[in-house]
Order: sequence, then C-alpha cells, then structure tokens
Amino acid sequence: MSSSQDFVDYVVEQIGDAGCITSRKMFGEYAIYCDKKVVALICDDQLFVKQTEAGKAFIDDVKQAPAYPGAKMSFLIEDNIDDREWISELIKLTANELPEPKPKKRK
Repeated sequence: MSSSQDFVDYVVEQIGDAGCITSRKMFGEYAIYCDKKVVALICDDQLFVKQTEAGKAFIDDVKQAPAYPGAKMSFLIEDNIDDREWISELIKLTANELPEPKPKKRK
C-alpha cells in the first residue's frame, strides 16, 4: 500500500514551521526534507522520523519501527502529528542534528 498525497500534504503543512519543508515521491512512498536534509519518510500513511539524540530526548515515549522491510529503525510518530508546534519542533531538532547533504557529483 502506498501513501496518499492528502496525508503527505497534511504532514508537510503540520511541520511547516520547522524550516523549508518539501516532499519527494520515491518508490511509491515519500521522503520529507527540511532545509534540503531528509528528516523523515512517509510509508503506508505513517510518519517515520530519522533517529537523533535530540529527537529521542524530545519525545517522551519513543516508538521505533522501520519505515519498510530492511530499513534502519526510525521514530514512528502516530499521535502527535496533529500537534503542529510539537511536530515542527521535532523536525527542527532532527534537521539541526543531521549532517549537511553531500554535494552531487557532476557526470
């Protein structure tokens, strides 16, 4: 099952206060970017945020799951997606801790 565009649009709107938020469809699912860094995935209409120490400290009850079979563990965000302030802060903390993306090599 792939994710709906409506769910992706809702998540992007909710986390809009975290920075420059974009989404990109990949393999039938979506990557969520904050300031050009991949901070989360949306798979099967579920939000999976990359694990960081700051994110772990921010989340009270951490639930971890892989976004897809064989993926690294991520923070599965279920109940707090509707709390715009909370989810934006989590995404901002996550983006701040992740390294800058590597520049693409020219062909």
